[in-house]
Amino acid sequence: MRTDTPTTIHLKDYQAPNYTAAYVDLDFNIHPGKTTVTAKTEFKNMGGKDTPLFLNGENQNLLCVKIDGQEITNFEQTAQGITIPATGKDAFTLEVTSEIVPEENKTLNGLYQSGGNYCTQCEAEGFRKITFFPDRPDIMAQYRVRVEADKGTSPVLLSNGNQIGAGDLDNGRHFTLWDDPTPKPCYLFALVAGDLEYIEDTFTTMSGRDVTLRIYVRDGDQDQCDHAMESLKKSMKWDEDVYGREYQYDLFNIVAVSDFNMGAMENTSLNIFNTALVLAKQQTATDTDYIRVEGVIAHEYFHNWSGNRVTCRDWFQLSLKEGLTVFRDQEFTADHNSRAVARIDDVSHLRATQFVEDSSPLAHPVRPESYIEINNFYTTTIYEKGAEIIRMFHTLLGEETYRKATNLYFDRHDGQAVTIDDWVQAMEDASGRDFSQFKLWYSQAGTPTITAKGEYDTEAKTYTLTLEQSIPDTPGQTDKKPMHMPITVGLIGPNGDDMIGTQVLELTQEKQSFTFDNIDAQPVPSILRNFSAPVNLKTNLSEQDYQFLMVHDTDGFNRWEAGQRFYLHSIQQLIDGKIDDVPQSLLDSVGAILEQAATDQGDKALLARALSVPSFTRVAQEQKIIDPDAIDQALKKVKKAIKRAHKPLLEKVYDANRTDDEFEITPAAMGKRALCNTALGLLTTTKGTGCAKRSEAHYYDANNMTDKIAAVASLIANKNADRGTILQHFYDEYKDHPLVIDKWFSLQTGANIENVYDALSHLTQHPDFNIENPNRVRALVGAFAMGNPVAFHAKDGRGYQFLKGAIIELNKLNPQMASRMVTPLREWRRYTPDRQEKMKGVLEEILAQPQLSPDVYEMASKALGQEKPKQTKQECNVS
Repeated sequence: MRTDTPTTIHLKDYQAPNYTAAYVDLDFNIHPGKTTVTAKTEFKNMGGKDTPLFLNGENQNLLCVKIDGQEITNFEQTAQGITIPATGKDAFTLEVTSEIVPEENKTLNGLYQSGGNYCTQCEAEGFRKITFFPDRPDIMAQYRVRVEADKGTSPVLLSNGNQIGAGDLDNGRHFTLWDDPTPKPCYLFALVAGDLEYIEDTFTTMSGRDVTLRIYVRDGDQDQCDHAMESLKKSMKWDEDVYGREYQYDLFNIVAVSDFNMGAMENTSLNIFNTALVLAKQQTATDTDYIRVEGVIAHEYFHNWSGNRVTCRDWFQLSLKEGLTVFRDQEFTADHNSRAVARIDDVSHLRATQFVEDSSPLAHPVRPESYIEINNFYTTTIYEKGAEIIRMFHTLLGEETYRKATNLYFDRHDGQAVTIDDWVQAMEDASGRDFSQFKLWYSQAGTPTITAKGEYDTEAKTYTLTLEQSIPDTPGQTDKKPMHMPITVGLIGPNGDDMIGTQVLELTQEKQSFTFDNIDAQPVPSILRNFSAPVNLKTNLSEQDYQFLMVHDTDGFNRWEAGQRFYLHSIQQLIDGKIDDVPQSLLDSVGAILEQAATDQGDKALLARALSVPSFTRVAQEQKIIDPDAIDQALKKVKKAIKRAHKPLLEKVYDANRTDDEFEITPAAMGKRALCNTALGLLTTTKGTGCAKRSEAHYYDANNMTDKIAAVASLIANKNADRGTILQHFYDEYKDHPLVIDKWFSLQTGANIENVYDALSHLTQHPDFNIENPNRVRALVGAFAMGNPVAFHAKDGRGYQFLKGAIIELNKLNPQMASRMVTPLREWRRYTPDRQEKMKGVLEEILAQPQLSPDVYEMASKALGQEKPKQTKQECNVS
């Protein structure tokens, strides 16, 4: 931990490395309580023979340093690493031996122990906790790794690449040898040693090579791996078909661990996953879990090219790999499920997380100019907004030219560490277009607002759409320049006909008008189809226009969006006190959707989304000052009004989609469950005795976790239900399934009920709660602070105090998790004055803590607007 003000690292200070590493030979000798690591690295001097070499290294006991076989002692060591004096040689071999204690590493970065097994997490800067090395992404080398451990406790020994040797040793020990011939940065290094079982399959690549696929899990979890394996094979095929990218090794391993800060890590050929994103079966995983597993398996596999074979020059370019790979996994999911629903879910997540980030003191560009702790920049701006930028490239170029551009990018930079500028250059070179203005998306923070106004000329039979863009000020950025963005539009005629199809308008100026000819009648514009740019859209459309688009728009996303805007308009009027009751026009529109849902055999998942009332977060985004109680009351009023108006129809939809059919993971089956559970949620919104009985029957009849979770969620919120009995039954049935117990925690702490603080007090003392396990922290602390806004923002400030305590405790154990828990406090200025004062006070109390980690310091100080770090080049990728 650092006790002084942390330093800031700046993009402008980047310097190319003075030394490169061509070859790294690692030897791990694992013993309980002590692991010896020897690293032999072939260095080449790139910056002059009189240049010293700095090696990052933390929390290690340094034993020996040798150059070309001769031990040296004239190096300098600090808490951050060692500096080797100039050797006067063009090339030399450096050998460093040190000891580490993985069992005591609670940060879950570097080499640590999870469930008795050893595993690594090196991105972004974990390798420096394993050995002394220039820990930066632009040094790419070939690796050969030897792992030795006790065969009884660690029968499985894995690393990157292909296994080239193995054998037994004296005293019950054994070893394996691994060779990775593809140059990689050290953040992609991986090691696993432990007692694991695996399932195996094969995949034949497009050139005819057979690849062995293995998924390693703890014994007893093998029956939950089939979906992950099928997802991996689908990912490999999709990447060949859509991007022409083939896997290069003979082996691909996935290992699932229970203690993991992230979702998964794309280490070359040895992906390490959080168990939550591998394990899935009918009895323990929801449909959402199945889709997430499929998507994240794909995401990490796609990194083989977009992140591994072509990687980042420095961490400011993080979105180069993450934004591109998120777009790739989004398209993969859309190709294998309902495309409209996939886009709706992606945009809903973008708005709920990235748009919120963009409007907070923590707003930052997709390519930041500076950071204190790089782990804080694994944000939705880097990932999701970065993916939207790639999507805009795809929209502007079209499928064929985009594929040509990505081929050029991958072929040109294979084996290199590159920048966002290199990516844009490939787009330009393949298309012949100038994207210099478009690059502002990478440097300007904030969510643009597009104001659209349409005008129809009856005599000329033309329709003119005027678009005006504005970008809000964000920390450190004002007076922003207009950006280049694709705005996709359609025009819907009075009879519901799509008059012009979908056209892409390229908005490049602050204000532009676009005129469509030969428009025979007054149309209703369908603007921003498929959400073609990550912007806030304001239009002059009326309620009647949105009602019309809900029925007639041919774009699935915009049909849903019209319904959400109709909802939002009525909810806002309720919050503002302009109306006392839910408008009949809204209830009629919901009724029309219900009529369709009761009889239609189409996309039931899309119908379920159309019926869903906007979330608290979506409504809050429309407010200048957020009053959680007022939003909650308005949302409850809307849901209760829908039930009162349409109970028979809701029951019809529920019954029509309630099924005892054999469980399937198909878009049709998942859509049916989604529609049924959406109806259940609306039917049980009044929380009466009848609602409780319906939910209990739903719970006990369920043959899958999706239905069980829906039932428990409605029961927890129902005062008349025997909540204790159901929760105990759920716990007893799944107590041996940690991921389901995570859900059990989340269901209780995420429930908007009066006694939630009693539940928090009880659950933090529960034997199954472990603050050292990130999944359990997310399930309890995260589900409350990020998923229960009404209770979290209680006027007396109890929620803020609870979160403060968790952050302070986590800061000592796992700073990365602690910093993420600061997120719910970042928008403190947008809440009512009484809440503002309490949230600000909590942030100040956090900053006043002794030995505050750089991770938490950065998040809290930026949230308050008080960050005044020292500036240094020490960590600016300088060797």
